[in-house]
Amino acid sequence: MKFLDQAKIYVASGKGGKGCVSFRREKYIEYGGPNGGDGGRGGDIIFITDQNLNTLIDFRYQQHFKAVKGQDGMSKNKTGASGDDIIIKVPPGTEIHNEDKTVLLAELLENNQKHIFLRGGKGGLGNSHFKSSTNQAPRQFTNGEALEEQWIWLSLKLFADVGIIGLPNAGKSTFLSKISNAQPKVADYPFTTLHPVLGVIKKFDKEIVLADIPGLIEGAHEGKGLGDKFLAHIERCKILLHLVDSSDPNWKENYYVIRKELEKYGQNLSQKEEVVAFSKEDLNPEMTNKVIKEMTKLNKNKKFSISSFNNNGVEDLTSYLFTKCEIEDDQ
Repeated sequence: MKFLDQAKIYVASGKGGKGCVSFRREKYIEYGGPNGGDGGRGGDIIFITDQNLNTLIDFRYQQHFKAVKGQDGMSKNKTGASGDDIIIKVPPGTEIHNEDKTVLLAELLENNQKHIFLRGGKGGLGNSHFKSSTNQAPRQFTNGEALEEQWIWLSLKLFADVGIIGLPNAGKSTFLSKISNAQPKVADYPFTTLHPVLGVIKKFDKEIVLADIPGLIEGAHEGKGLGDKFLAHIERCKILLHLVDSSDPNWKENYYVIRKELEKYGQNLSQKEEVVAFSKEDLNPEMTNKVIKEMTKLNKNKKFSISSFNNNGVEDLTSYLFTKCEIEDDQ
């Protein structure tokens, strides 16, 4: 599944049908009077969330959505048919912004949430509405209301229990592939992951969702390496799992690079509970133990030593994440 978290689309509701000018024409009825029907209502633009979707990739292939115009009124007081609505399905977590992204127009968070974004125009009135004691044969009618149209931006922020963060090549994708059903691309070079990947861990009748966020770099909050887009995906995570490469001599600087980016980005990311996992423990177990002891002096965050190569510490870490997510759900 390809991933796309932003899409610009054009939406337009349907115009209302115009009213009809008509008169009864029956045998032996010389002055039948007006019987023009009303126009039909134009179709609406409706967004509905679908939990089976986790990307906006479909909007890469279709950017224009136009609802159907209402049918014009007809004789014998027949109202025109309403235009069909356009149903646009999006993943939960989708935000709708105006064209220049300065205004949040709607936020769709729940599954099966329905939002009527643009309403179709009302149908016009037929001439039967204009009959009076002084005007027995009116020829007035009204046109249907105009359609509404707009260019908008769709922006997706993932829903996940745990957001996995860290510098490029910290072992995030390898860890996720070991513990879940996700199959991210794994290789020994930075920026292997180019888009967020979701993985699900199941334990008995419960499950938690983890999001592997592409490796952040210094300046990510300003958009370097698309970092600002990636950081947006952890705004709704309950817990942050910070992976640090314990084999890197600069592990402390690497840790604080990410912490500073969280603080500069804002949205309370730096206030979220953080679990620190020192990866690649198999390369130098003694070094990893020293790193954890030194890190313990810096903060009180829960810390783990793991190896995705031989699975050391992985079970303890995942069990802890399950427990913390259950506590968050109960609060």
